[in-house]
Amino acid sequence: MVEQLDHDRGGYPAGAAAAALADLLRGGALALIPTDTLPAVAALPRFAARIWHLKQRPANKPLILMAADFDQLHPVLGVPWRQEWLELARMGWPGALTLVLPARGDWVEHLHPGGTSLGLRIPACALCRSLLRLTGPLATTSANPSGRPAARDACEAHNYFPDLPLLAPLPWSPASGQASTVLAWQESPQHRSQGSQSCWQVVRAGAFLPSHLQA
Repeated sequence: MVEQLDHDRGGYPAGAAAAALADLLRGGALALIPTDTLPAVAALPRFAARIWHLKQRPANKPLILMAADFDQLHPVLGVPWRQEWLELARMGWPGALTLVLPARGDWVEHLHPGGTSLGLRIPACALCRSLLRLTGPLATTSANPSGRPAARDACEAHNYFPDLPLLAPLPWSPASGQASTVLAWQESPQHRSQGSQSCWQVVRAGAFLPSHLQA
């Protein structure tokens, strides 16, 4: 059911419980959802192009695939998971860590058209994961028009995008307000020949950064 909210609860026009919002997303809607870091705009991957259009986001900036748990993410890469990736995933998920990993297939075409990688995250937000369990992985990005500051809470996200439904119940639990750390796997020909050397690039040092990568 869709829950109507009054002004005293934050001035939001309406919030949709997880089951109702999942139905809207399956129909092609975009939605505003909480995470443990910053609010996000979300869509089913096959409708991800609508996020770029809404945000006027440059087409060369990929989206992040969020999931409820590792079982949802395990098959999306289209390539075997390396031990180095699994070790870092165990350290940072659920949490404020985005791993950008080599990938191929339909998931890449939806979220990173023409690319060869996917950004993956499992947020440490129970409300968000309750929705993800119903929808499967969602294409996500920060809740702001391209070039504007990221929304820090549901009210700011709603002010940017007043026509999008919000995940209820509201208000959302306070988040960190700091973006996730983004680590990208890079593999040079030398690394491939040596076989076991890891090569992580810190794309963005955010809310979580393993101590062995801080240098």
